Amino acid sequence: MRTVLTTLNAKYIHTNLAIRNLKSYAMPEYEPIITEYTIKDPIMNIVSDIYQKKPDIVGFSLYIWNIEESIKVMRILKKTNPHIVIIAGGPEVTYDYDKWLLKVPEIDFIVIGEGERTFKQLLDYHAGKLALDQVNGIAYMEGGLLRATAPGPKLDLRELPSPFRFKEDVNQLANRVTYIETSRGCPFSCQFCLSSIEVGVRYFNRDAVKEDIRYLMKNGAKTIKFVDRTFNISRSYAMEMFQFLIDEHLPGTVFQFEITGDIMRPEVINFLNENAPTGLFRFEIGVQSTNDLTNELVQRRQNFEKLSRTVTMVKEGGKIAQHLDLIAGLPEEDYHSFRNTFNEVFEMRPEELQLGFLKLLRGTGLRIQAEQYGYTYIDEAPYEILSNNVLTFDDILRIKQTEDVLEKYWNDNRMPRTVEYLVSEVFETPFDFFQQFGTFWETKGWSRIGHQLQDLYTRLEEFLTVSYNGDMNVIRSLMKIDYLAHHTFQPRHIWWNDSLDQDMLASLERSVLQNTELLNSLSTPTRLNERNIRKHTFITSVAVRPSDNDNSSIIKEDGFLVTFFNKGHKPQFHFLSTVSV
Repeated sequence: MRTVLTTLNAKYIHTNLAIRNLKSYAMPEYEPIITEYTIKDPIMNIVSDIYQKKPDIVGFSLYIWNIEESIKVMRILKKTNPHIVIIAGGPEVTYDYDKWLLKVPEIDFIVIGEGERTFKQLLDYHAGKLALDQVNGIAYMEGGLLRATAPGPKLDLRELPSPFRFKEDVNQLANRVTYIETSRGCPFSCQFCLSSIEVGVRYFNRDAVKEDIRYLMKNGAKTIKFVDRTFNISRSYAMEMFQFLIDEHLPGTVFQFEITGDIMRPEVINFLNENAPTGLFRFEIGVQSTNDLTNELVQRRQNFEKLSRTVTMVKEGGKIAQHLDLIAGLPEEDYHSFRNTFNEVFEMRPEELQLGFLKLLRGTGLRIQAEQYGYTYIDEAPYEILSNNVLTFDDILRIKQTEDVLEKYWNDNRMPRTVEYLVSEVFETPFDFFQQFGTFWETKGWSRIGHQLQDLYTRLEEFLTVSYNGDMNVIRSLMKIDYLAHHTFQPRHIWWNDSLDQDMLASLERSVLQNTELLNSLSTPTRLNERNIRKHTFITSVAVRPSDNDNSSIIKEDGFLVTFFNKGHKPQFHFLSTVSV
């Protein structure tokens, strides 16, 4: 009995933990073949590859991002061989399984909920070892009638075998994200989230988890992401794991966690700030909304004051990058309320701020209450909302336009000094800058084309020329500094017109070469002199003094920015005041 376990990942770098759990649980009696694709792969290529493996059974791991493409694969696969048994599992089909069986008759069985034991029992059934009515937690059609069996008892996670010891995965560990879980379940009841449906939190064997992490690092894993819904729900457990990772991590490894910010104790943050190597950890924190009524309606308990304390303390520690999430479209959060939420969260200056849009997932409380809040939403996955009783589709579009430039100009850290100045000194609020620029970006059609680094600067300058009536000298100067800071060697192209004549340039270069103290402090590929200085420096006029700190206060002063380049190193800046030249 030849079995294939498959899924369509959103990106190549992702890996699917679920099918590896299924395989490890099914062994040694059965040894399914794991094969992964992406949602961008041509459907016929996927079908052809699976077909050539000659499977008797194919199991699909299904989510909102891959369900529609996976259905296409299933339908064609069944046409190539009607005898192939298709088993579907995952959060997208666990709920409303009756509708899925009617919509996709190519599916023979749907696994309801936790899949390891059920999947193995289905293999036992097809091997003639078990009666179908003895398989726990499945749904299927028989003679035109829906059949479903009761789920079995919850698994003892401490006894599950490792899903990480497959030889075929070793060569890919360094280039892909490795997902690991140390617990299942969530203690909270947020009505937009599937995790709220499972009551209680269960933990895996701690020693086994540590051994898996040692194995993964030893075999080259660089990015290990914990998929626990609330990694820090148990302070003692989180502290134990943090200490373990600090003590035993290998250079170049990064660990990512989803944490709940308002329950993070200050002593835990102080411990991390004092002991964690810079860049070892990355936190993802779901804020979603700062509107108290909205949070109450979705049964989300959140103390924003304590969450802000956590984010601020972590940021001040400078050791851990933070990714914060917001959700537009939650109940009673209109456009102005969301603007306020955005500004309150942006005030903390997280390294990344992600704008998400509410999706009415199957099985969630908000989907059941959709009519109460006037939701209209897309009928097919990912079920994203179009409007509700306080948010119009026009409002949604304006927020979406904000999302595009937020990603390019803040999350990608392309021009930190410039954006900081714009959101704090030029526009009324940070949201207004990103929203107005986003609308301008969309009207120009830039959302449909690619962008080089230089393009991002010229497009921001074009927007500001139209939208800002003040003095552009400071803004252009900050843009110059940000642009040059992104280069480790002299840029081939600059986006501004440099008006320095040759006599002025030569005079500035002589001033630099006469500054012995400056030359001794530089990291340069060779000693600078009149013959090579132009090869390793770039000089332009500015109206501000440069600062190594992206968010430091601006010191306005006319002068010249001298940038020193040394390949492999960050550029070094020196300011020459017009008074001293």
